[in-house]
Amino acid sequence: MMDLRILIKDAEIVTMNERNDVIYGDILVENDRIVAVGTVEQGHVDKVIPARGKTVIPGFVQTHIHLCQTLFRGQADDLELLDWLKTKIWPLEACHDAESIYYSALLGIGELIQSGTTTIIDMETVHHTDSAFQAMAESGIRALSGKVMMDDGEDVPPGLKETTEESIRESVDLLEKWNLAANGRIRYAFCPRFVLSCTEDLLVQVRDLSEKYNVHVHTHASENRKEITLVEQSRGMRNVVYLDRIGLTNPRLILAHCVWLDEEEMRIVRDKGVKVAHCPGSNLKLASGIAPVPQMMSTACHVGLGADGAPCNNNLDIFHEMRLAALIHKVDHGPTAMNAASVLRMATIGGAEVAGLAHEIGSIEVGKKADICILDLNDFHTYPSVGVDPISRVVYSATRSDVVTTIIDGRIVMEDRELKTIDKETVLREANRSLRRVLERVIG
Repeated sequence: MMDLRILIKDAEIVTMNERNDVIYGDILVENDRIVAVGTVEQGHVDKVIPARGKTVIPGFVQTHIHLCQTLFRGQADDLELLDWLKTKIWPLEACHDAESIYYSALLGIGELIQSGTTTIIDMETVHHTDSAFQAMAESGIRALSGKVMMDDGEDVPPGLKETTEESIRESVDLLEKWNLAANGRIRYAFCPRFVLSCTEDLLVQVRDLSEKYNVHVHTHASENRKEITLVEQSRGMRNVVYLDRIGLTNPRLILAHCVWLDEEEMRIVRDKGVKVAHCPGSNLKLASGIAPVPQMMSTACHVGLGADGAPCNNNLDIFHEMRLAALIHKVDHGPTAMNAASVLRMATIGGAEVAGLAHEIGSIEVGKKADICILDLNDFHTYPSVGVDPISRVVYSATRSDVVTTIIDGRIVMEDRELKTIDKETVLREANRSLRRVLERVIG
């Protein structure tokens, strides 16, 4: 089989390598890999993408997403976390079917690709996760995902209740089917929802299975003060201390939010190599708080960025999250806190580290996977360009509409703003049909 070669020509390249180098030149992609960066002799190529005047960056990595919730955008506004879950989100998730999960996933993936996100760490709901994986496989997104696990908790709707045995069995079945599927683009993670919805038996089994299969565990922790109080009442200690006591804290553990970590928990996260997903938009909308990200990063914790879910944000826009992450911490930590370079690293190579993929994605370097985002920053909101740091332009001025082309695993999934792997009109139509069906079940 002949190699497929794509040449991105004459671009401003923000590499996000160790030195944050910005160079001007070409990128040669062969099949799914970057094989040359800089001045490239063209030779035989199957496609040339002219990029003079455009800015090329690594594809964004979002470290906490709920594709199953995209369908519920606008259905759960202006609530705090536990009320949001119990009165809105859990009843809606409980009424999903396989088709509604599929179109919810495609709706989210379409939005993600349009805004230059090439990799997600995703958490689904209890049932029909196979349909979400099918959407990921077809769309071309790179994903670390798994079914949510819930074998405990108060006010859980019947449609989300499962036994420990059922939760483990279905999770392992999905892992064995989907882990490393689609040329390794899809990987599985065990996803216990949070401590309050999981028995200790389930969490201990997840610990052992994560080690057996060498896969990640993705869960929520310390997002909300009431949540922490309830965990202390039921387990006798705070979230991260408890997870550490049962042996879950290690480099394979990814914790979403971590808004209210105390010093002991921050030390555990650092010392055990636990990864953190910072979700500023969601944390603000749910009035959860502002995570101590500058403190975490100053102690060498690995922190990535994520939009969380559409009903608690209400978009999946990494540019929105970058701008928030760059701004909200300056109030308490000064104007140099969370500068543009550190924030863009969180959204690219830092996210890749959280996903365990920094050796493969997150920067534009020879040998890495061709996950690439091309921006056209020639517009009113990004000018003047003379003497402006390209990284600053991306973080502080650019918007998702500036993304013109997205490449994942060497495959062009969007070109000149046209999606190549998703039928937009079909997805929008079927998303509305699916939501009506889900809402009828909730009401009836």
